[in-house]
Amino acid sequence: MKIRIETPLDGEEDEIVIRCRKLDSRIMTVIEAYNRESKELYGYKGNTAELLSCEDIYYFESVDNKVYAYARSEVYEIKHKLYEIEELYQFSNLLRCSKSMILNISKIKCVTPLFNGRMEAYLKNDEKIIISRQYVSSLKKKIGIAEE
Repeated sequence: MKIRIETPLDGEEDEIVIRCRKLDSRIMTVIEAYNRESKELYGYKGNTAELLSCEDIYYFESVDNKVYAYARSEVYEIKHKLYEIEELYQFSNLLRCSKSMILNISKIKCVTPLFNGRMEAYLKNDEKIIISRQYVSSLKKKIGIAEE
């Protein structure tokens, strides 16, 4: 399989064309990933709704039955449950890191091991996030430090 990327002419719409003899699971995964990534996510601050890019979110956290999205310096309330966010963006850089939190692994600066099998992630906005031990192996696999 080859991949070709072309730049459209001025005034032309971006377009994705898939030419294949058979829609196999790899191609379907790419299509599903694109469809999920293009889902709109709104964050609320008071009476204002703002369209958020998943790439700008550092993590989602559930507190007192409400879900919040934390960007570099802003916090938004989200009208989805954590499991819904996890399903919507399952092909993205989001990863469940505890029962009450989903982390954007592209915002990790570094990770360090803690006692009891947990890890601590230092984010690019200087926050620290604890990775529960039941999610440590998933994180290691996703960032490429899984032990054999």
